[in-house]
Amino acid sequence: MSQRSGQEDPERYLFVDRAVVYNPAAQADWTAKKLVWIPSERHGFEAASVREERGDEVVVELAENGKKAVVNKDDIQKMNPPKFSKVEDMAELTCLNEASVLHNLKDRYYSGLIYTYSGLFCVVINPYKNLPIYSENIVEMYRGKKRHEMPPHIYAISESAYRCMLQDREDQSILCTGESGAGKTENTKKVIQYLAHVASSHKGRKDHNIPGELERQLLQANPILESFGNAKTVKNDNSSRFGKFIRVNFDVTGYIVGANIETYLLEKSRAIRQAKDERTFHIFYQLLAGAGEHLRSDLLLEGFSNYRFLSNGNIPIPGQQDKDNFHETMEAMHIMSFSHEEILAMLKVVSAVLQFGNIVFKKERNTDQASMPDNTAAQKLCHLLGMNVMEFTRAILSPRIKVGRDYVQKAQTKEQADFAVEALAKATYERLFRWLVHRINKALDRTKRQGASFIGILDIAGFEIFQLNSFEQLCINYTNEKLQQLFNHTMFILEQEEYQREGIEWSFIDFGLDLQPCIDLIERPANPPGVLALLDEECWFPKATDKTFVDKLIQEQGTHTKFQKPRQLKDKADFCIIHYAGRVDYKADEWLMKNMDPLNDNVATLLHQSTDKFVAELWKDVDRIVGLDQVAGMNETAFGSTYKTKKGMFRTVGQLYKESLTKLMATLRNTNPNFVRCIIPNHEKRAGKLEPHLVLDQLRCNGVLEGIRICRQGFPNRIVFQEFRQRYEILTPNAIPKGFMDGKQACERMIQALELDPNLFRIGQSKIFFRTGVLAHLEEERDLKITDIIIYFQSVCRGYLARKAFAKKQQQLSALKVLQRNCAAYLKLRHWQWWRLFTKVKPLLQVTRQEEEMQAKDEELVKVKERQLKVENELVEMERKHQQLVEEKNILAEQLQAETELFAEAEEMRARLASRKQELEEILHDLESRVEEEEERNQSLQNEKKKMQSHIQDLEEQLDEEEAARQKLQLDKVTAEAKIKKLEEDIVLLEDQNSKFLKEKKLLEDRINEATTLLTEEEEKAKNLGKVKNKQEMMMVDLEERLKKEEKTRQELEKAKRKLDAETTDLQDQIAELQTQIEELKIQLAKKEEELQTALTRGDEEAAQKNNALKQVRELQAQLAELQEDLESEKICRSKAEKLKRDLSEELEALKTELEDTLDTTAAQQELRTKREQEVAELKKAIDEETKNHEAQIQEMRQRHGIALEELSEQLDQAKRFKANLEKNKLSLENDNKELSCEVKSLQQTRTESEHKRKKLEAQLQEFMARATEVERAKGELTERSHKLQMELDNVSALLEEAEKKGIKLAKDADNLGSQLQDTQELLQEETRQKLNLSSRVRQLEEEKNTLLEQQEEDEEARRNLEKQLQTVQAQLFETKKKLEEDVGAMEGLEEVKRKLQKDMELTSQRLEEKAMSMDKMEKTKNRLQQELDDLMVDLDHQRQIVSNLEKKQKKFDQMLAEEKTISARYAEERDKAEAEAREKETKALSMARALEEALEAKEELERFNKQLRAEMEDLMSSKDDVGKNVHELEKSKRTLEQQVEEMRTQLEELEDELQATEDAKLRLEVNMQAMKAQFDRDLQARDEQGDEKKRALVKQVREMEAELEDERKQRTLSVAAKKKLEMDLNELEGQIEAANKGRDEAIKQLRKLQAQMKDYQRELEEARASRDEIFTQSKENEKKLKSLEAEILQLQEDHAASERARRHAEQERDELADEISNSASGKSSLLEEKRRLEARISQLEEELEEEQGNMELLNDRFRKSNLQVDSLNTELAGERSAAQKSENARQQMERQNKELKAKLAELEGAVKSKFKASITALEAKILQLEEQLEQEAKERGAANKIVRRTEKKLKEVMMQVEDERRHGDQFKEQMEKANSRMKQLKRQLEEAEEEATRANASRRKLQRELDDATEASEGLSREVNSLKNRLRRGGPVSSFSSSRSGRRNLNLDGASVDLSDDDADSRTSDFNETQTPNVE
Repeated sequence: MSQRSGQEDPERYLFVDRAVVYNPAAQADWTAKKLVWIPSERHGFEAASVREERGDEVVVELAENGKKAVVNKDDIQKMNPPKFSKVEDMAELTCLNEASVLHNLKDRYYSGLIYTYSGLFCVVINPYKNLPIYSENIVEMYRGKKRHEMPPHIYAISESAYRCMLQDREDQSILCTGESGAGKTENTKKVIQYLAHVASSHKGRKDHNIPGELERQLLQANPILESFGNAKTVKNDNSSRFGKFIRVNFDVTGYIVGANIETYLLEKSRAIRQAKDERTFHIFYQLLAGAGEHLRSDLLLEGFSNYRFLSNGNIPIPGQQDKDNFHETMEAMHIMSFSHEEILAMLKVVSAVLQFGNIVFKKERNTDQASMPDNTAAQKLCHLLGMNVMEFTRAILSPRIKVGRDYVQKAQTKEQADFAVEALAKATYERLFRWLVHRINKALDRTKRQGASFIGILDIAGFEIFQLNSFEQLCINYTNEKLQQLFNHTMFILEQEEYQREGIEWSFIDFGLDLQPCIDLIERPANPPGVLALLDEECWFPKATDKTFVDKLIQEQGTHTKFQKPRQLKDKADFCIIHYAGRVDYKADEWLMKNMDPLNDNVATLLHQSTDKFVAELWKDVDRIVGLDQVAGMNETAFGSTYKTKKGMFRTVGQLYKESLTKLMATLRNTNPNFVRCIIPNHEKRAGKLEPHLVLDQLRCNGVLEGIRICRQGFPNRIVFQEFRQRYEILTPNAIPKGFMDGKQACERMIQALELDPNLFRIGQSKIFFRTGVLAHLEEERDLKITDIIIYFQSVCRGYLARKAFAKKQQQLSALKVLQRNCAAYLKLRHWQWWRLFTKVKPLLQVTRQEEEMQAKDEELVKVKERQLKVENELVEMERKHQQLVEEKNILAEQLQAETELFAEAEEMRARLASRKQELEEILHDLESRVEEEEERNQSLQNEKKKMQSHIQDLEEQLDEEEAARQKLQLDKVTAEAKIKKLEEDIVLLEDQNSKFLKEKKLLEDRINEATTLLTEEEEKAKNLGKVKNKQEMMMVDLEERLKKEEKTRQELEKAKRKLDAETTDLQDQIAELQTQIEELKIQLAKKEEELQTALTRGDEEAAQKNNALKQVRELQAQLAELQEDLESEKICRSKAEKLKRDLSEELEALKTELEDTLDTTAAQQELRTKREQEVAELKKAIDEETKNHEAQIQEMRQRHGIALEELSEQLDQAKRFKANLEKNKLSLENDNKELSCEVKSLQQTRTESEHKRKKLEAQLQEFMARATEVERAKGELTERSHKLQMELDNVSALLEEAEKKGIKLAKDADNLGSQLQDTQELLQEETRQKLNLSSRVRQLEEEKNTLLEQQEEDEEARRNLEKQLQTVQAQLFETKKKLEEDVGAMEGLEEVKRKLQKDMELTSQRLEEKAMSMDKMEKTKNRLQQELDDLMVDLDHQRQIVSNLEKKQKKFDQMLAEEKTISARYAEERDKAEAEAREKETKALSMARALEEALEAKEELERFNKQLRAEMEDLMSSKDDVGKNVHELEKSKRTLEQQVEEMRTQLEELEDELQATEDAKLRLEVNMQAMKAQFDRDLQARDEQGDEKKRALVKQVREMEAELEDERKQRTLSVAAKKKLEMDLNELEGQIEAANKGRDEAIKQLRKLQAQMKDYQRELEEARASRDEIFTQSKENEKKLKSLEAEILQLQEDHAASERARRHAEQERDELADEISNSASGKSSLLEEKRRLEARISQLEEELEEEQGNMELLNDRFRKSNLQVDSLNTELAGERSAAQKSENARQQMERQNKELKAKLAELEGAVKSKFKASITALEAKILQLEEQLEQEAKERGAANKIVRRTEKKLKEVMMQVEDERRHGDQFKEQMEKANSRMKQLKRQLEEAEEEATRANASRRKLQRELDDATEASEGLSREVNSLKNRLRRGGPVSSFSSSRSGRRNLNLDGASVDLSDDDADSRTSDFNETQTPNVE
């Protein structure tokens, strides 16, 4: 990975690809979709587009997958425009929020950009791979550059710190913080690397005499510190386990002259134990892996597994070798000039630390004393540390303690010995580390070179929040609080300095004070003492423990705003502190030990007296340690009121750390800080992966989000005037007039045109400042404007092209018509002969040609004339310009002379200043030398002072030791007494527990006995409950349904209460918890509404409730109207009602306390209920055992009566049918009963009781069956009736079971209803409180800022009242518990009352549910209203302004368009002028070309003349022979001709030279012309482009205006809708408040009704008892009658049997007589008489028989009647018995319930009376007071109105005066500001005008020179050409030509000059004469 990254382009990891950022498609997508951020569990935040708004919720569509989601409005965060994508400084983001910060960091991280600025912060995310951005090339790239010129980098931070140090001579600091593994150490290394490279002394100096170059040593100090102070953890392979502050010193010239390192909080516990998969410090592994054989033997080293302190053995680090690292560490030590003896001594101590762990102690058999069976490890240790083994073991096992003046040996336990060894190991390693740091500082210190300033690099752990945090985390978090305060302070000092520098009005805010309460909580010394002060104080107390420390801390700081107690008893944390990064839970285990850090002072003295000098030096401060015997025994007198320790006494870890931190903060405050925040992206150490939630937590902990919060308070977005004008001028086209205007003035005009809210911006001297979100709004407007302009431009272009095409088509049509016409004419004429003749003759005619020639000549003439006129006009213009230029030249010459004089004066001044500077530098060097001398003297004096102080300290330490020895004995005594007291307390506690258990056992036995007696009594009571049964069944059906609802509502209300309690304790998490509660309560509301609907359909009573509710609704509506009227009146009287607000808030606090009391009572009731359930469970077990015993008997009975049961089965079937009908009615109830498994168990108990009754009934059955068997012989009817009776008894028993079940349920319902009654009362109190809160909130929304301070004071008073009330409540609770134990029996009688109360309670519970819902809604809306009301009011005003502004802007847009047209016309005029200038230059070029042509023609003529002369010469030569005489003359003529030829040649050459010069001049002119043309074309093109850009900007501005208009309209409608909704919500809330008040009144009325009903029920109970007694008497009489009837039945049966016997006897006699008659036929006569007698006898007997039969029938009738009576009596008896049993059971239950209800009533009455009497009386008194006050106010209102009118008049007058004065003041201020700005503008304009004048003068000079040169050249050329022509034509001497050119003329054409002077002409003529003379000779 590293090789590959080395080949990559480093700029890829530094610079952002701007093409991607400024992508127009992304910009359009952002504007079209209305993109926002919504929270996401996976990604932290996701991009989504808003689709629809539904009140408080918004429907969004996710950008990633297109899914739709419904999100709360408050959860949405705005998205920045694409322009701000991957922005280098997050403070520039226009929407500063968590989502935007996270997205920006994520985008940059995924693009390889790990560094990002956030205001003053530089945020670094660990890339987990090597990046090529730390090479020397990159260092050189950043060297000398400003921070804003280069991309973010640690080098940029280092460079800015270095440059600020050199320029401002101010010390700098770089603060690196972050989690473990975030890259703090690596970035610290990079800072040192950069400074060593940039400020190394060897580059510019030659003092290499120092051993080991300083920069190299500075770089090599890091590996040594890493090996001794770094370790492998789970998060990080090279984690720094200490904090360090590296101070690099520089001299005046900026070279490094030395360094110093300070360390903080070394994690020394890592040396003795490590967590799983972690290592101890690297040096241990490096030593064991890299030491050679010789070194191993010297140091007595062993294997990794042989050391106990290496908890996990040898764990290798991937990618590293411990052996190689050891050699590197050794090499670094040699570079740091460590001697061999020092290195060996250090390694010995390291080996000794490991040997400490190998010492093993064992516990002796008979005592707790520790012993050392094997002392080999001790021998090795003592060998390494230079101690005596025997003395060491004695000091460890039985150390000496000073008691008075004597020393006593005290035996140590195994645990104490182990602790002592571990403490010594930790202390030894810590001292070694401190010595190492001191030694490195000594090596890096350079006293030869004096340091002028320094750069400090702080590498310290960041904010830590674990599940449980200890003392170390408190120290780290305390440090981070101080650092964050420093950041806040410096950040806003810089911000506010810039505001002052820019001249912005700003009230100074010290954001460091935000963190001061938390810092005070930790460090405050007294009044009240902070955490560290209390910890130090507890360290002095003998009996102090961690628990006493926590208790004292809660007592002292319990009311602090940043301090919290643990939420629940189950919490592991002891206390909580609310830091700026969040709430942190602290566990105070072993804090006192950690703070004191005790050691075995005997071993410490041995180490101090060691033979090894190095070890002795390590332990030289042995007198200052805390001995193990001092841990628990510091006397109270040892410290004063301010807890200051004496010199010589021990100093705690907290004190030392606090002192070092204060020193560090003092140095940091004196420096200019630079902040680096390191962030770990994931815990997997994977490159390219970023966990959003982890990063957000770190941003919060690192203070980045805190910095952004502070940034939002000010004006984070700022733009330079020019950039603002360039980018946003398109939005205000007509605001800035033509011509030059100052940038500030232009921006002011633009802002006025934009009509922004004055609170949203500030205009400075060079920049314009904006609040967050304003630039995004302007960007949107700009995009819309540009799109509109482009659309308009496209439409214009398309229209132009369409018109052009149309015109072309029209021309083509007309041309076609002409062609057609000509063709038709030709077709007509082509065969006509005359036409043919005409066409043939016409070309032959010359007349036509002459006319054409004449026309051509005329045209040429006209053209020539035009040219002449142009040339003349140009000449006139050139002369005029020449005169102007001459005048300007004179003026410029004068100015130049003045400037030269000024320059000379300035030079003189400069020389004076230089001399003065040299003098001052000499003085400065002298002063520096003196300062150095004084510092040396000061150092010597300080050394002497230190020696004196050390001497004084030694003396004081000796005194303190004597005092400590005296106290040691007292300590032992105190510890022993403490142990004895603890044991006694434990015994007392155990005895108390034992007695409690015995009491509970007795109570349980009593309750079991009571339960058994109650069971028997219930059987008797069951008889009387028959009458009540029907009523109970009806009641039970309703109550069972409502019971479940009430239980659900109660559970939900308890949850709501817990949530509310959590909300009050945790205000910071309130919003998130409320949102979750809202969702849960919505679901619960839906469920409850469904249940309510089902319940309404079930009962007729609820229909009646509906009607009542409708009536209540009407009443509420009427009350609403009244309330609105009252509201209006209250708004008028608001000022007076504010006085009552304080009283109401006190009542509110009282109600809160009552609520907490009721919570306590409900908790007590729940405990009672659980106890009862336990008792019931035990009773059930006993009953189950009894049932098992009785089941065998029941089986036997069933076998006996199987036959009887078969006969009764038919009746059972009928009963089953009846039961089935009943079960159908109960089906709905059974569905609900499935949830109540607990109640089923209680029903099983009642079944067992019914089985007992059944057994008794079966015994009675047996008796009846015995009687029935006797009666069966006589008659079988009695058996059937007995069977019927048995069946009826079974039915009655079943009914009894059901009744008992229902009775038990009702009892439970009554308990639930009792608890619910309390809940309803609590909810009523809460609703009254809510009503008061809302009414006060509605009235005082505008004045909340003022009242919050008052509320804070009232809250503190209320807290005190709450504490008092809590104590009273606890006392009341104790009393109520006693009453409960006494009145348990009395509650049973109230069961019937509770059953009747249930209906009323259901009504109240339903109302309570509604009120609970309303309360939740009110609580939900409260926070939302608080935020939204302020936001909406501001937004409404802002939107109204924007709407009016937009309308104005739309009007101004037309003006802007008109101005653009004028600008385009002006550009067209400029273009025409430029074209005219080009034409003029072209004419000049043409004239030059003509002059050239004329010169060429002259040259040709001269050549022709030359040829003629040559021809004449030849003719003369030929004529030589003919003319011999004239030879001499011819020769003369020849010579003359040759001379003339030579002259002509010279003239030709001169002419050719002149021609060449003119051609060169022409070429230059052409080049200049082309350049001018190109420049002109470029200017034209640039102007066209500017015009196009402005057009586009205008179009976009138009679009933006339209879109803004639409947005504003939408926002207007939304705001109106929101306002209406708020008004509706307010009305609803007021209605709910009134309904709650009415409900409270109704509940009070119902309470009174219930009390009256209770009395009625008691009367009915007494009547029922009287009727029961009457029934008993009647049943006894019926039994007597039954017995008498049975006796009569027996007598009748005996009579009946006797009569039957007589009848049978008579029949026998009759038969015998008949036989005798048949036998005695013979003795008829004798027998006739006998027959008659017998017949008479028979008739008598028959009569007797008839009489007997009649008697029998009468007897039978009587028997039947008696049987019927018996049956009826039996049925009545059975009914009476069953009724008696039921009534008895009911009576017992009622008595139980009465007892329970009485107890509960007593509790309730006590609680209610105690709570509500005070509240009701107070409320009634306050209502009366309010009514009286209302009446008084109504009276006073009239008087007040008059006073108000008068005061209003006076006020108006005063206000008018004040406003006038303000206006005057503002006018004066504005005038002053305008005058100042005008002055500045005038100065700038003057400077610019002067610059432009100098530029114009320079250009004019150039032009004048060029013009002079050109005119002179042209004149000279024209003269020379004319003279040449004339002379050539004349053929005269050429000397005159040369002589005519007198004087010096300079033809200067862009650098090319032709110098012609008289000297040249003379030389040439002399040459010519010289050539001529020899020829003459």
